[in-house]
Amino acid sequence: MLNKKSVKDLQVRGKRVLVRCDFNVPMIEGEITSDVRIAAAIPTIKKLVEGGARVILCSHMGKPKGPDAKFSLAPVAVRLAELLGQEVYFAADDEVVGGNAFTAVNNMKDGEVILLQNTRFHPEETKNDREYAKDLATLAEVFVNDAFGTAHRAHSSTVGVAEFVKESAVGFLMEREIEFLGNAVNSPVRPFVAILGGAKVSDKIAVINNLLNKVDTLIIGGGMAYTFLAAKGYEVGQSLLEADKIEYAKEMMEKAADKGVSLLLPVDTVIADKFSNDAAREVVDSDKIPADWQGLDIGTKTREIFAEAIKGAKTVIWNGPMGVFEFENFAGGTIAVAKALGEVDGTTIIGGGDSAAAVIQLGFAEQMTHISTGGGASLEFLEGKELPGVAAIQDK
Repeated sequence: MLNKKSVKDLQVRGKRVLVRCDFNVPMIEGEITSDVRIAAAIPTIKKLVEGGARVILCSHMGKPKGPDAKFSLAPVAVRLAELLGQEVYFAADDEVVGGNAFTAVNNMKDGEVILLQNTRFHPEETKNDREYAKDLATLAEVFVNDAFGTAHRAHSSTVGVAEFVKESAVGFLMEREIEFLGNAVNSPVRPFVAILGGAKVSDKIAVINNLLNKVDTLIIGGGMAYTFLAAKGYEVGQSLLEADKIEYAKEMMEKAADKGVSLLLPVDTVIADKFSNDAAREVVDSDKIPADWQGLDIGTKTREIFAEAIKGAKTVIWNGPMGVFEFENFAGGTIAVAKALGEVDGTTIIGGGDSAAAVIQLGFAEQMTHISTGGGASLEFLEGKELPGVAAIQDK
């Protein structure tokens, strides 16, 4: 994966370059609430603009069932122009590659930027439809994929289009993601610690299995920890539990023991009498959860144990919060882990999704080496899967 052609390898002056970005930004009533993904695309766009390319940007947003004004990329074009410091022409064509887009692209000058309408206004996009991919490809001579967040999806604008252009490459964002996640998983500086949290074991079955072949320590917190605690024979009360994954949890604990991997589970838990920020709460040992209470965060002793394991690491990957961090009273475990990562003398990688949101929301983003922009893509990378959006790009 590290041998893919990069935007740095391209000669683009006078060429039309189609760039697949990830502008799937959160919106409320037409207002962008976070421009992190737009900002992440700027280095690649600037490199192409400065190289004299005619830059055509495309992205999806949300899951429209066809043209839908509330999923229009018009607000993205406005914010993008502000961040880029130059005009971005929005080809407001519900056909995406219709007459409006063709006319705009044909009239482009070197260094200009156009943003196409939401690629998912065509239902063919998510089916990796060859004709739609070919239509997109007719707009450009070069294709650059910089959308790591969708690299695990084989869609027309992420995979199909690469087949019909003369040259393809990854952008700076994609390259950085591959480099950090790839090096961490395949050639980590040790000790290598992975922290997995979030709600469900079932979301991370393949990740746990793959990482146990690579890490020195695996830390498990969040809702998924209760399935592991149940596998140890503990009463977990009303805590999140996947009963059908208890046997799998037992197998993973046995695998860790066989491989000499230290698998850390919560030794104490912050429990609540209901799922609410203002619930009654107390800290109990993990084998003492009352039948009518539920665990919503890791306890104080666990925070110290996890922090100690993290601080001694040289490479850390974290995917998934330690508790219900959206509730202030149950964010302590996630904050403790974020603080510990901030003190690591090594590489710290946040694997997208809720853990990335937590680190940014809680104010620890600046202390991390790399925060991935792709939740699902990061997970599949950590599972050891080949990402279609990366595989489609030409090798160096």
